[in-house]
Amino acid sequence: MVKLVRETLAVAQRILTELARRRRSLVFWAIFPALVLVLNSLILAERAQLTQADAFLQASPPTLVGAALFFSCLGGSVATVVAEREQQTLKRLFLSPLSGTAYFLGIFLAHCAIGLGQTVLVWAIAIAQGAEFTGAWLWSLGIILLSIAAYVGVGFILGTQFARRTEDINALIAAFGVPLLILGGAFIPVALFPESLLTLADYNPIYHMIVALDGLAVVGSDWETLAAHVWFLCGFAVAMVVGGWWAYRRMLGAERHL
Repeated sequence: MVKLVRETLAVAQRILTELARRRRSLVFWAIFPALVLVLNSLILAERAQLTQADAFLQASPPTLVGAALFFSCLGGSVATVVAEREQQTLKRLFLSPLSGTAYFLGIFLAHCAIGLGQTVLVWAIAIAQGAEFTGAWLWSLGIILLSIAAYVGVGFILGTQFARRTEDINALIAAFGVPLLILGGAFIPVALFPESLLTLADYNPIYHMIVALDGLAVVGSDWETLAAHVWFLCGFAVAMVVGGWWAYRRMLGAERHL
């Protein structure tokens, strides 16, 4: 167990160190949620006639889980897996004492760190503009961690099964993710959706992420109101992590025979 933890931390540290050296990705992952938060807040303030503080407060959940974490944790994990395959890192893994489990957990841990960093950034900007998060902080953090787990799991599935080259990443994320982001309410409030789209949104995990985080961090809704959204997200996160692990093990088996 100690060996697994040590190896997991080593993999996560390596990935974060490489990002820190390049810096460009970290800078963009900081600029993107900040810009989306500001734009969403300006639109809400104008169209919904909200104060600046209330606009930033309401824009924070969809900006964070619906936009920032999607591209950093899902898109980032896809990019990491594809880059490791292209750089032959997995080939070297087979020759080292590093276990496949530690490698999987290390990538997950690294993107957790990135996602939590974005969470701090988005909430700090909103609070600086006068937003007051009066909901349950610990439960909100749980929703964020479930969202990160779900995104990383999906990222492993897409990165190991559908993306073969770096050039495939943008097309894959755009085709798979952008419709889900729009349908989930990341850019357009679900209150504006017609009934037909609201019915489809019930099957969209991003919609449940946004509603659950908004209810816990902003509105302060009770458990009965949010239970269906939280349970849906829990089931989806577990399924995606299991699916991502299966896809990862399948990829390792294929790489060994190449």
